[in-house]
Amino acid sequence: MKQTLLGLVDDATQAGWSTTRICATLQIDRGRLYRWQQRRDGNNLDDRSPGGNPIHGLLDWEQDAIVALFNEWGPVDLSHRKLAHRGSYTSVVFVSPSIVDRVLARNGLTLKGAPRPGRSEKTPWPEWCEWRPNQLWCWDMSQFEKCVGGKYVYGIVDLVSRKWIATTVNPEATSTQVKIIFTNALDAEGLLTGQIRERLANLDETIPELDDDQIPLVLAVSDNGTEMKSRETRKFMAACSIAQHFGRRSTPTDQAWIETLWGHVKAENPHLMNITEPAVLAAELERIRIHYNTVRLHEAIGYVTPNDEHEGRADAIRAARQAGLTKADQARRAWHRAHQSQP
Repeated sequence: MKQTLLGLVDDATQAGWSTTRICATLQIDRGRLYRWQQRRDGNNLDDRSPGGNPIHGLLDWEQDAIVALFNEWGPVDLSHRKLAHRGSYTSVVFVSPSIVDRVLARNGLTLKGAPRPGRSEKTPWPEWCEWRPNQLWCWDMSQFEKCVGGKYVYGIVDLVSRKWIATTVNPEATSTQVKIIFTNALDAEGLLTGQIRERLANLDETIPELDDDQIPLVLAVSDNGTEMKSRETRKFMAACSIAQHFGRRSTPTDQAWIETLWGHVKAENPHLMNITEPAVLAAELERIRIHYNTVRLHEAIGYVTPNDEHEGRADAIRAARQAGLTKADQARRAWHRAHQSQP
């Protein structure tokens, strides 16, 4: 095809046509025509390999080194990214991960790769649970690093009302601190009955068991921390008639309620992260807890306070707002109709 087109160009040139007219008629780029003519003079009109010959192209010995690296370190590194860094780590070959990936694919080599974890299933709530305040509590610990003497802070939040029920500032994170915060929470909510106090006073080494027809007082939702699953914690929870529910490992969204609480508390009160005295931190957290429960409107429960939801006032407040919006809309319409200018 190139020879034929160049022959037409020669004939047209001999007939007196200009190069511009020839290229326009044959629809050939002038630069391409000149290149073809030069290559014809050198007897080199055959098509070349696509992609050219980049000056930064991989050398043959580097490809061999990558294959050798795969044979030696593939079972250890498992990914082309690690294998590329292994090459530089051992000073064998210096290439990017993408080059390693392409060379292995070109040679039909496949890395084993790290095993993917199986799909986890979230454990459902027990059948006895009701969606009401003081039935589902979520709890966890958050750290305040600068307060060395009390950097472990436990908190409990009600899933339904989002009420921040209790907080304790502690120098360590053990089952002892778990007992303290749940005792305080049960007492604050009026759930620490005389029967529970008696069971706690007479605890022995055995873990109490609930009767088949006995419904637990509260379901405590948490992650899989050591103090959450310890024998002492399980014994205390059973004595308090509290059932435990654990989220999936490495899945913080399973206890999103307490994670959200700590996130808001730290983001809205950054000065907490600079407090160094445990007593000061405890006092500030208690002040913020009261504000959180009684003043701050919570988006997740329809812009009422957690105390409103917890104590049963939230439905009336939300209904009053909706009625007020409707009444205000009607009043605006009536005013505009009455004051509409006449044509």
